[in-house]
This record gives sequence, C-alpha cells and structure tokens, in this order.
Amino acid sequence: MPIATPEVYGEMLDKAKGGEFAYPAINVTSSETLNAALRGFADAESDGIIQVSTGGAEFASGTKVKDMVTGATALAEFAHVVAAKYPINVALHTDHCPKDKLDGFVNPLIAISQERVNRGENPLFQSHMWDGSAIDLDENLKIAAELLEKAAAAKIILEVEIGVVGGEEDGVSNEINEKLYTAEGDYLKTVDALGSGEKGRYLLAATFGNVHGAYKPGAVKLRPDVLKRGQAVAAEKLGLPAGSKPFELVFHGGSGSLLEEIHEAVSYGVIKMNVDTDTQYAFSRPIADHFFKNYDGVLKIDGEVGNKKTYDPRSYLKKAEASMAERIVEAAQALKSAGQKL
Repeated sequence: MPIATPEVYGEMLDKAKGGEFAYPAINVTSSETLNAALRGFADAESDGIIQVSTGGAEFASGTKVKDMVTGATALAEFAHVVAAKYPINVALHTDHCPKDKLDGFVNPLIAISQERVNRGENPLFQSHMWDGSAIDLDENLKIAAELLEKAAAAKIILEVEIGVVGGEEDGVSNEINEKLYTAEGDYLKTVDALGSGEKGRYLLAATFGNVHGAYKPGAVKLRPDVLKRGQAVAAEKLGLPAGSKPFELVFHGGSGSLLEEIHEAVSYGVIKMNVDTDTQYAFSRPIADHFFKNYDGVLKIDGEVGNKKTYDPRSYLKKAEASMAERIVEAAQALKSAGQKL
C-alpha cells in the first residue's frame, strides 16, 4: 500500500486507541534500515510508523552534504516508492527536534508538505515532533501552539513533549531526575494551550521515567501511573466521563522496559512507542558475526585477494535487514499491533 494518507493515519491512530495497542515507531537512517522496518511491519501484519531524527536525517544526506532536510526528504521519497510494494500502512514521522533545529528541520519540512497539499497532493511526512522539553513549559507550549496551527494546515499531526526523557540521543543529554515524571499541572497547561483536537490533532510524549539508551530489564524505573493520572485530570477538566483518555500518548526511551510496564502504559492511552536502540543492535549484530567469521575473506590478509562474496556489502546487509525485521516483529507483538493492520 502507499504511504498512509492523512485520513488513513487518523484511522490507524483511532484503531490503536480504541483497541488498546500501540504502533512501533522505528528510527531509520538509511534505505537499508528503512527496508528492514517495512519488512518487519509486513512480517508482523502490523501497520507502523517510520521516523527520522535530526541526526539520522543528516547522516542519510551523506557525510559530505550533512543536511537534515535533504536527508529526511530523500528517505521519505524513497519510502513513498518502496512502501507501495508492501501490504501494510506506514506513516512517516520525524523524531525529536529541539528549538535550535526547528528552522533547519521541522519548519522547512512542514513548508514542503504545505506546498504538496496546495497542489492537491498528500504531505511528505504525516507527523513531526517538536521537542521543547529543554525549555520552560510555557515557552514550549507557545511554540507548540504555533507549530500545531501550521501542521494542521498541511494535514500533519504534531507530536509534543512535556517532561524530559533522560539519557542521550543524537548528542542531546538529559539528567535522570524528577523532571522525568510529567506533573499533573503540565497536562492541564497542555489542554489550555493546544486544546483537545479542535485546533489540530496532536500526540503527547508525556514522561513517566523514560530514559533513552541501552539498559538491562528493570534498570529503568518507570511509573506508568503518571500517565493514568494525567489522563484523569485532563478528562475532568474537559468534562469527560471518568476513565476517558483524552490524550494520545507516546512512549519514548522504552529499551529495558518490562513487558508488563509496556502493557500498562498502553492501557493508559499510549498508541506509539519509539524503538531505536534495540533495532540498532539487531541490525549491527549479524554484521559483526559476519566479519568475525569471514575475517580472511573481508580482509586482504598477507597479500591475499580476500573473498569478494564476503566483502560485498549485500552479503552482510541482507542479514542485518532480516535481523532488524525480526526485532520489529517482537516489538509489534509486545505492543499488540501484530495482526492489526487496517
């Protein structure tokens, strides 16, 4: 199927919220990792989200060019072509974008999508993330409101973050402290600034102890009840029945999370979970194995000629794609999106 239209993306999110499951959102940095994501979703019979970070986009443009918009556009255009060959729906998203990179990343990409929509086409990306977690919440939400207006006009969904995800990703580091837990008042301020959908649809990355990076199970101290309380105070403010889940939530920094914690978070309204650290390892692991087992073939040792079949990049990238796809199937099963394609 082709890349999801704005309408199909909306259906995907509605189905996830109503069915209490979440989509894996897979970070990609190349055509090969993008192919792995598509294969993984198809093997799991799950729709899904493919996303590009600022650093991933810069890398995708080439180490000589190093331009985020160029790399993101190239990956999106590639996805629009190859995704049409797969029997699942895929939405394209951009990951964490801090304030100092807005004008070099998200704003130009929204402008590209607006131009496409003006021509009667679909947007290039279906959603973008604004990460204002490093600045004051009031300024964060003021910028979010401005971006939401532009995104809605271009038929794009905005993801915003309140609270802080700990650890390090793409060179941005955050301490592990109480800021990892979004306060109830922050949820209320978000409703005041962004509404509940009438100003444009948005996803909320509220934090409940999330940490980016690789951790052993149990090392990350999650408190999913923070999400439950946030939904409750927002529902009360909006006059909704008890048990309502007005926010569509995003789970960042899920590596090392226990399955029961993931399921609890999903039950409180998480419909998107970012997966990056684990898929990076799944991609790299078979490449390392290939090189260790074929060192005399991939290297021209002692003047020998090596073995072209083992140093041909296709020989190990095929294995990497398959391994990463397998990890994505695991993610879809854990998030209960497997078998749930539209």
